[in-house]
Amino acid sequence: MSWPEAPLSNVGIPRIMKAQAVVFTGPRQVEFRTIDCPEPGPSDVVVRVTHSWISNGTEGSYLRGERIAGDTPRREGDPWPFPIVSGYQKIGFVEAVGADVEDLEIGERVFAVCGNVEGMFESWAGHVNPSVTPRSQVYKLPDQPDPLAYAGLVLTQVGYNCGVRSPIGIGQGAVVVGDGLVGQWAAQTLAWRGAEVLLVGRHGDRLDRFAGKPYRHIHNLSRDPDWVAAARRLFPDGATVAVDTVGSAGVMESFFEVLHRFGHAVSAGFYGTEDRVALQPLRYGELSIELVSGLRPFRMEETIRLIAGGYLETLPLITHHFPARRAADAWELIESKSEPVLGVILDWE
Repeated sequence: MSWPEAPLSNVGIPRIMKAQAVVFTGPRQVEFRTIDCPEPGPSDVVVRVTHSWISNGTEGSYLRGERIAGDTPRREGDPWPFPIVSGYQKIGFVEAVGADVEDLEIGERVFAVCGNVEGMFESWAGHVNPSVTPRSQVYKLPDQPDPLAYAGLVLTQVGYNCGVRSPIGIGQGAVVVGDGLVGQWAAQTLAWRGAEVLLVGRHGDRLDRFAGKPYRHIHNLSRDPDWVAAARRLFPDGATVAVDTVGSAGVMESFFEVLHRFGHAVSAGFYGTEDRVALQPLRYGELSIELVSGLRPFRMEETIRLIAGGYLETLPLITHHFPARRAADAWELIESKSEPVLGVILDWE
């Protein structure tokens, strides 16, 4: 994908800023509109966004009104989380920097997490251009590969976190439930570590993106719903690691049947209000539970290195591009799954 020419000089940080943004205005209501951004401070960076990557799961649950903050589910009596600017990951060029920012230059290609906005349910924003972002949430990008490979960096980092949290040896078994983006990157990370991996999902087109290399196995739930039996056949002595990326308490409890003694269960899904897991069955197997959430700068940097080195693949997971102004059409596709969809990019320029 071609990139526009980088700006050649610092145009200065304006005192009043307007931005274009993808706004959820109510349950299943998406608008592209102009919003207000606060005046950038001395430690802020103004990023001219070129592409942003939709987080189908997290953003989708906000769009449906299922959560009100991070991993916090919305419960009866809680306010609706609208209007809100969705998302948390994008790439672009540094357009301006605050007085205290000394390690970024105008025109550098960067990844940015959340920008600051006004008049919304939350003061942070993902799909917004330009983005007034604290320096701590801006990451320099390597020259290779295509910068678009880093557009989903937060979500890639979550998958990476799933795959590195538990000890596992070369040739040992790992099961990942969920063939979405986090599941894909968790499975890739475990395969990179030398594990023999079974990826479980219900979308043949997604599963095929992981298959095709030695020690990479897939199980399609739409053909055979008994993934536990499939895992036990593949790993008769039990798997060492099992990762839930779909947010199912039932899946977590099923890991007792899949893992060998002293195995590791990893939870990375959003469970909403149905988050009760019976611990006693897991205790019988002396299993460890890892709870994965959020981002940390060191993990972001490690994930950048793995993408740059070709160990984590992101570009092959992109299935659709939409102009940012057509974000509502993108969400109609994601929610309806009227055609195979996985990685969805909003193009801002």
